[in-house]
Amino acid sequence: MNKVIEVGRLTRDPEVRYTSGDNAMCIARFSIAVPRTRKKDGADETDFFNCVAFGKTGEFIEKYMHKGNKVIIEGRLQSGSYTNKEGQKVNTVDIVVENIEFGESKNSSGDAGNTNTSNKSASTSSKKNKAPESTPEDFDLTELDGLDEELPFN
Repeated sequence: MNKVIEVGRLTRDPEVRYTSGDNAMCIARFSIAVPRTRKKDGADETDFFNCVAFGKTGEFIEKYMHKGNKVIIEGRLQSGSYTNKEGQKVNTVDIVVENIEFGESKNSSGDAGNTNTSNKSASTSSKKNKAPESTPEDFDLTELDGLDEELPFN
């Protein structure tokens, strides 16, 4: 199975182009910075991943995604290679994005002045039905009364 889910921030605005011909398709390329779990010494580390999206997903990215946006991407890894100008073979690994969502609201990103982003979670996949987000007020805590006696440990 080839499945990738990453949460990170766009490092730059997406580069978008369209294929030529009657059935022009959008191709959006961007990269994300993903924080790595902290080491014992507390030093932060970040991984950078190149991403590519096609078709409607690419169009969504072109319209709504900008540098600094926190995103949740779902897709697959794809390896490839090309020969650079010096004649050297270069191996590549890209995340082919199949689904992308906002990772935070516009206000929490500190980007309140940017009108090109949406302040609610958005997804390019209309086939998936997402459960509505729950808030702490939605939970009935009386169901947890007496739970401590049922637990085998303290």
